[in-house]
Amino acid sequence: MIPFPPLTTPLTDQEITARASKIKLIVFDVDGVLTDGSLYLTDDGQETKAFFALDGHGIKMLKRSGVEIAIITGRHSQLMHHRVKNLNIEHLYQGVEDKLDAFVELTKRLGYSTEQVASMGDDVVDLPMMRRSGLSLTVPGALESVKQYAHYVTRLPGGKGAAREVSELIMRAQGTLDTQLAPYLK
Repeated sequence: MIPFPPLTTPLTDQEITARASKIKLIVFDVDGVLTDGSLYLTDDGQETKAFFALDGHGIKMLKRSGVEIAIITGRHSQLMHHRVKNLNIEHLYQGVEDKLDAFVELTKRLGYSTEQVASMGDDVVDLPMMRRSGLSLTVPGALESVKQYAHYVTRLPGGKGAAREVSELIMRAQGTLDTQLAPYLK
Protein backbone atom coordinates (compact mmCIF):
# COMPACT_ATOMS: atom_id res chain seq x y z
CA MET A 1 0.00 0.00 0.00
CA ILE A 2 1.16 3.51 -0.78
CA PRO A 3 1.40 5.65 2.38
CA PHE A 4 -1.22 8.34 2.57
CA PRO A 5 -0.23 11.97 1.91
CA PRO A 6 -0.66 14.74 4.48
CA LEU A 7 -4.30 15.35 5.32
CA THR A 8 -5.68 18.47 3.68
CA THR A 9 -8.96 18.37 5.60
CA PRO A 10 -9.58 16.76 8.98
CA LEU A 11 -11.51 13.52 9.11
CA THR A 12 -15.04 13.68 10.44
CA ASP A 13 -15.96 11.99 13.71
CA GLN A 14 -17.80 9.34 11.66
CA GLU A 15 -14.68 8.65 9.54
CA ILE A 16 -12.51 8.32 12.66
CA THR A 17 -15.06 6.00 14.26
CA ALA A 18 -15.20 3.88 11.10
CA ARG A 19 -11.41 3.51 11.09
CA ALA A 20 -11.28 2.80 14.85
CA SER A 21 -13.94 0.09 14.53
CA LYS A 22 -11.53 -2.02 12.43
CA ILE A 23 -8.50 -1.87 14.75
CA LYS A 24 -7.04 -5.19 15.97
CA LEU A 25 -3.57 -3.90 16.92
CA ILE A 26 -2.34 -0.56 18.23
CA VAL A 27 1.34 0.38 18.28
CA PHE A 28 2.45 3.04 20.77
CA ASP A 29 5.63 5.08 20.86
CA VAL A 30 6.84 5.78 24.41
CA ASP A 31 8.50 9.18 24.91
CA GLY A 32 5.95 11.93 24.34
CA VAL A 33 3.05 9.48 23.96
CA LEU A 34 3.02 7.13 26.97
CA THR A 35 5.11 9.67 28.89
CA ASP A 36 5.23 13.45 28.77
CA GLY A 37 8.54 13.19 26.92
CA SER A 38 10.70 14.13 29.90
CA LEU A 39 13.74 11.97 30.60
CA TYR A 40 15.02 11.93 34.16
CA LEU A 41 18.60 10.84 34.71
CA THR A 42 20.01 10.01 38.13
CA ASP A 43 23.59 10.77 39.18
CA ASP A 44 24.58 7.19 38.41
CA GLY A 45 23.13 7.40 34.88
CA GLN A 46 19.88 5.54 35.50
CA GLU A 47 16.99 6.73 33.38
CA THR A 48 13.52 7.08 34.86
CA LYS A 49 10.20 8.07 33.35
CA ALA A 50 6.78 8.83 34.73
CA PHE A 51 3.75 6.92 33.45
CA PHE A 52 0.13 7.93 34.00
CA ALA A 53 -1.98 5.30 35.81
CA LEU A 54 -5.14 6.19 33.87
CA ASP A 55 -3.33 5.53 30.59
CA GLY A 56 -2.19 2.15 31.88
CA HIS A 57 -5.66 1.10 32.92
CA GLY A 58 -7.09 2.23 29.59
CA ILE A 59 -4.52 0.08 27.78
CA LYS A 60 -5.42 -2.90 30.00
CA MET A 61 -9.12 -2.47 29.20
CA LEU A 62 -8.38 -2.14 25.48
CA LYS A 63 -6.34 -5.35 25.60
CA ARG A 64 -9.13 -7.15 27.46
CA SER A 65 -11.54 -6.00 24.76
CA GLY A 66 -9.52 -7.95 22.17
CA VAL A 67 -7.13 -5.37 20.71
CA GLU A 68 -3.46 -6.34 20.75
CA ILE A 69 -0.99 -3.79 22.12
CA ALA A 70 2.57 -3.19 20.97
CA ILE A 71 5.28 -0.71 21.83
CA ILE A 72 7.97 0.36 19.39
CA THR A 73 10.51 2.80 20.81
CA GLY A 74 13.86 4.13 19.75
CA ARG A 75 15.23 4.14 23.28
CA HIS A 76 16.19 1.11 25.32
CA SER A 77 15.32 1.00 28.99
CA GLN A 78 15.02 -1.72 31.60
CA LEU A 79 12.15 0.36 32.95
CA MET A 80 10.05 -0.51 29.87
CA HIS A 81 10.36 -4.23 30.64
CA HIS A 82 8.72 -3.56 34.00
CA ARG A 83 6.00 -1.39 32.46
CA VAL A 84 5.02 -3.88 29.75
CA LYS A 85 4.98 -6.70 32.30
CA ASN A 86 2.65 -4.64 34.50
CA LEU A 87 0.35 -3.95 31.54
CA ASN A 88 0.62 -7.53 30.19
CA ILE A 89 1.87 -6.29 26.81
CA GLU A 90 3.46 -9.05 24.73
CA HIS A 91 5.00 -7.01 21.91
CA LEU A 92 7.90 -4.74 22.93
CA TYR A 93 10.49 -3.45 20.47
CA GLN A 94 13.20 -1.29 22.09
CA GLY A 95 16.26 0.46 20.72
CA VAL A 96 14.69 0.45 17.27
CA GLU A 97 16.44 2.70 14.76
CA ASP A 98 13.99 2.03 11.93
CA LYS A 99 10.51 1.80 13.40
CA LEU A 100 9.02 0.89 10.04
CA ASP A 101 11.01 -2.36 9.89
CA ALA A 102 9.72 -3.40 13.32
CA PHE A 103 6.19 -2.28 12.42
CA VAL A 104 6.14 -4.26 9.16
CA GLU A 105 7.62 -7.37 10.81
CA LEU A 106 5.07 -7.22 13.63
CA THR A 107 2.01 -6.68 11.42
CA LYS A 108 3.09 -9.44 9.03
CA ARG A 109 3.80 -11.87 11.87
CA LEU A 110 0.39 -11.19 13.42
CA GLY A 111 -1.35 -11.22 10.05
CA TYR A 112 -3.03 -7.80 10.23
CA SER A 113 -3.85 -5.63 7.25
CA THR A 114 -3.09 -1.91 7.22
CA GLU A 115 -6.72 -1.09 8.04
CA GLN A 116 -6.56 -3.21 11.20
CA VAL A 117 -3.57 -1.38 12.70
CA ALA A 118 -3.40 1.93 14.55
CA SER A 119 -0.20 3.68 15.53
CA MET A 120 0.44 6.58 17.86
CA GLY A 121 3.56 8.71 17.77
CA ASP A 122 4.70 12.30 18.20
CA ASP A 123 7.98 12.74 16.31
CA VAL A 124 9.21 12.35 12.75
CA VAL A 125 10.71 8.92 13.54
CA ASP A 126 7.12 7.72 14.06
CA LEU A 127 5.86 8.94 10.69
CA PRO A 128 6.77 5.86 8.63
CA MET A 129 4.57 3.59 10.77
CA MET A 130 1.86 6.25 11.19
CA ARG A 131 1.65 6.74 7.43
CA ARG A 132 1.04 3.02 6.93
CA SER A 133 -1.65 2.63 9.59
CA GLY A 134 -5.37 2.49 9.11
CA LEU A 135 -5.66 4.89 12.03
CA SER A 136 -2.81 7.26 12.85
CA LEU A 137 -2.89 9.08 16.15
CA THR A 138 -0.85 11.77 17.84
CA VAL A 139 -0.82 14.12 20.81
CA PRO A 140 -1.22 17.92 21.04
CA GLY A 141 2.51 18.35 21.78
CA ALA A 142 3.57 16.54 18.60
CA LEU A 143 5.50 18.30 15.90
CA GLU A 144 3.29 20.04 13.34
CA SER A 145 4.89 17.88 10.64
CA VAL A 146 3.53 14.84 12.50
CA LYS A 147 0.08 16.29 13.18
CA GLN A 148 -0.49 16.80 9.46
CA TYR A 149 -0.35 13.02 8.96
CA ALA A 150 -2.52 12.10 11.94
CA HIS A 151 -6.13 11.09 11.52
CA TYR A 152 -6.75 12.06 15.13
CA VAL A 153 -5.00 14.41 17.58
CA THR A 154 -5.93 13.72 21.18
CA ARG A 155 -7.26 16.45 23.43
CA LEU A 156 -5.17 15.14 26.34
CA PRO A 157 -1.37 15.38 26.30
CA GLY A 158 1.11 12.53 26.02
CA GLY A 159 1.75 10.89 29.37
CA LYS A 160 -1.33 12.60 30.84
CA GLY A 161 -4.31 10.75 29.41
CA ALA A 162 -3.71 10.58 25.64
CA ALA A 163 -3.37 6.78 25.61
CA ARG A 164 -6.54 6.45 27.71
CA GLU A 165 -8.41 8.75 25.34
CA VAL A 166 -7.34 6.66 22.34
CA SER A 167 -8.13 3.38 24.13
CA GLU A 168 -11.64 4.56 24.91
CA LEU A 169 -12.09 5.94 21.38
CA ILE A 170 -11.33 2.50 19.92
CA MET A 171 -13.46 0.63 22.48
CA ARG A 172 -16.37 3.02 21.90
CA ALA A 173 -16.10 2.52 18.12
CA GLN A 174 -16.05 -1.26 18.57
CA GLY A 175 -18.90 -1.31 21.08
CA THR A 176 -16.76 -2.77 23.88
CA LEU A 177 -16.37 0.21 26.22
CA ASP A 178 -19.56 -0.44 28.22
CA THR A 179 -18.52 -4.06 28.77
CA GLN A 180 -15.11 -2.95 30.04
CA LEU A 181 -16.66 -0.36 32.37
CA ALA A 182 -19.44 -2.66 33.68
CA PRO A 183 -17.40 -4.32 36.47
CA TYR A 184 -16.76 -0.89 37.97
CA LEU A 185 -20.40 0.19 37.87
CA LYS A 186 -21.87 -2.62 40.00
